[in-house]
Amino acid sequence: MRRIINSVTTRPAQEHLAGFRELLSIFSPSCVVADCMERSGVLRSDIRPLFDARFVGAALTVKLYPGDLVDCLDALAVAQAGDAIVVDAAGETETSIWGGLMAGLCQQKGVVGAVVDGAIRDIDEIKALHFPIFSRAIVPRSTHSPYSKRMEPIEVNVPIHCGGVLVYPGDIVLADEIGVVVVPRERAGDVLARAQAQAAQEEATRQRIRQGKTVEEILAEFGRL
Repeated sequence: MRRIINSVTTRPAQEHLAGFRELLSIFSPSCVVADCMERSGVLRSDIRPLFDARFVGAALTVKLYPGDLVDCLDALAVAQAGDAIVVDAAGETETSIWGGLMAGLCQQKGVVGAVVDGAIRDIDEIKALHFPIFSRAIVPRSTHSPYSKRMEPIEVNVPIHCGGVLVYPGDIVLADEIGVVVVPRERAGDVLARAQAQAAQEEATRQRIRQGKTVEEILAEFGRL
């Protein structure tokens, strides 16, 4: 059976991660970042948060195989503090690949959140832990791993597709109550600078609105809303 566990050799620059984390304090950071990537990198709208939460992390990717989904505990072997686990579970909505115990183990490792293109369960426990997670579905049925003891096929830290987006290990994941965006690691510096500039412009626009400026006046000053 296929089982590949890679450690990430290239992670995003710490200053880029720190900059994106600062964006979590603004209004609608996922929207701002999506705009600055010309609407690319946005996961499908049916991958939703379990509860309102925001996080930024370096992508630790997991690829599972349709029809033979297994537990993704192998990701914990290489997880580091600040990682965000992103799972390609083939969009399967009737078999959960993530539960409360996995969430607790992730918190123990310092994982900031998770995105699952598939199903999760134990949502009462995950909410109690306040572990941020996004998924396509919620269902009680587990994988066969607890019974078969088989943990493959699985690939960790390989390129995956999640929510219609190609995600590489070490990309930057930003998630908020609106949705999830993935910033390619090699574009992080440029996207961050654009996002910071747009956030500042939007705040200035809010000030003009509070001052009673008209749409025409705002467009004349900023060129956009």
